[in-house]
Amino acid sequence: MKLSILDQSPISQGESAEDALNHTIELASYAESLGYHRFWVAEHHNTNGLASSSPEVLITRIASQTRSIRVGSGGVLLPQYSPLKVAENFKVLEALFPQRIDLGLGRSPGGGRKTRAALNDGYDKPLSSFSRQVKELQQFLHGTIPKNHSYYGVSAKPHTVTNPELWVLGITERGARHAALNGAGFTFGHFINPDEAEEAINSYRKKFKPSYDKHVPEVNACVFVVCADTSEKAEELAASQDLWLLRVEKGVETRIPSIKEVKSLQLNEAQLKKIKYNRRRCIIGDPESVYKGLMELSARYDTDEMIIITNIFDFEAKKKSYKLIADYFNMRESRSENE
Repeated sequence: MKLSILDQSPISQGESAEDALNHTIELASYAESLGYHRFWVAEHHNTNGLASSSPEVLITRIASQTRSIRVGSGGVLLPQYSPLKVAENFKVLEALFPQRIDLGLGRSPGGGRKTRAALNDGYDKPLSSFSRQVKELQQFLHGTIPKNHSYYGVSAKPHTVTNPELWVLGITERGARHAALNGAGFTFGHFINPDEAEEAINSYRKKFKPSYDKHVPEVNACVFVVCADTSEKAEELAASQDLWLLRVEKGVETRIPSIKEVKSLQLNEAQLKKIKYNRRRCIIGDPESVYKGLMELSARYDTDEMIIITNIFDFEAKKKSYKLIADYFNMRESRSENE
């Protein structure tokens, strides 16, 4: 099974945005050395805890620092932009790093009403335009704007021999439908909403229409993962992610708290219940239990690729988590080949 990474450039308490972005770049090179398949960066706006507001810029830096790992967006928030400009940005990336670029697209508004208005320069673009935008983006990438289209005669430059892989990110059947009808790959966000997975993925496969980008449906899924030498250590590390999720959902704070801060707090019954509920979005444990959890999700979603996201306070522990997972998967793969 292929393993990939989504990174949001999270900012830990006591660190700066510059630290977080440098961690992301370092992590991408490290992920390549460990054999990870893709490294995606997210897009978030008007938040003090996530530094990745411009995935296109970050992708350029990461792709320059690496040689073989696929690099992409998870994802560009298309409703805030014009399909032509996104196509041009990613055509430049494809020209610079041929056959290594992924264009993941999200439908999220990218923030509150005021943030979205600022991104759109006050123009109220309906989210219902998303599927149309995906189609136009494809047409700009492949130079197939139809003659009866108002943009006929406009082409996305530079011309490239190849195009980035197109993916649509979703957490519901609606997102899956957008991916299917436009013939894009589908990334299911288990780390956001695990409840509608089967409905979404089944709908995607059932409604998929072949396109320039993909002839057959392709699914991957993203899940929070924390791995350590022991399950006890993994639980300790994951406590910072648990509290971070609580605060993100309340809109209180989006920087990742330290383990020391977590241990100093007395959480109430409602908070503990919410943490337990959020754990459905996560796989936490030692390498063997993480391996089993990822393989179970892979089988459940009928996919041969899982994307991992790890938002914990300690960056070195985060790197070790990814290493333990990669090493264990490689060990199991070698054992299977020798049997």
